[in-house]
Amino acid sequence: MRKFTREGHAIYHADCTDVFSSEICDGTVGLIFADPPYNIGKRFATFVDKWPTDAAYADWCKVWIDACIAKLTPTGSMYIMTSTQCMPYLDLYLRDRMSIVSRIVWHYDSSGVQAKKKYGSMYEPILFCVKEANNYTFNAEDIRVEARTGSRRKLIDYRKSIPATYNTTKVPGNAWFFPRVRFRMPEYENHPTQKPEALLERIIAASSKPGDLILDPFAGTFTTCAVAQRLGRQSIGIERELDFVKIGLRRLGVCDELDGEPLRPLDKSYKRRNANGVRIPEPTDQPTLF
Repeated sequence: MRKFTREGHAIYHADCTDVFSSEICDGTVGLIFADPPYNIGKRFATFVDKWPTDAAYADWCKVWIDACIAKLTPTGSMYIMTSTQCMPYLDLYLRDRMSIVSRIVWHYDSSGVQAKKKYGSMYEPILFCVKEANNYTFNAEDIRVEARTGSRRKLIDYRKSIPATYNTTKVPGNAWFFPRVRFRMPEYENHPTQKPEALLERIIAASSKPGDLILDPFAGTFTTCAVAQRLGRQSIGIERELDFVKIGLRRLGVCDELDGEPLRPLDKSYKRRNANGVRIPEPTDQPTLF
């Protein structure tokens, strides 16, 4: 285990269960965002995320879920992601241990190869859970979005005692559209399942307060920690793969070299090619086109 710190932010190169057992006190974390391997066979540096069965994967998840719940403050919240096929296992497990406030769908478009014999997968589920159903942080005013009925169509709400147009903003529903992170985007890092900063901005702004401690036990590209830093929160990011830890050290400004190796941003100027040497077209950096 290695630990790196800077001004309220800690990065661990370790397995999250090891860190839980010795480094983080129970009842101290205000918000947890957990984006574990999905059990779908993706390669993460030296690790392939595949378990013998979905049930075996669920048993692994239960271990770190229990540890996460213990780390939360009484008013703390946890957002959990996983594959669509495995989420039912976690949903059933969590509903007996926490209050599930919302079941969220993060959906996106895709310009890549799609399924031909089934409906392509275009979303990922998120559970929003709290320890106490009637006492948790939710900053509704910090995450309001445009209400198209009110702001564009100017329809009248006749249910009010004095009829008036609908509000121009609203709290988002539970179907969220954020483009996936693509090569050439400024935030892109070399990781197979990087989550968008905009997704984490909504979660952190809604479910934490400035100064709160935020934990990401499967930090990946450390987007959670980078957004927490930008929004004035503290953070702990845990990652078992050294290549991804290096990304976190650079993104959070912890250090600019590790063991003599300079930590430089990914070079996006080269032309990508497939195994046959054919150039791969680059996606645009404009998220509205995805």
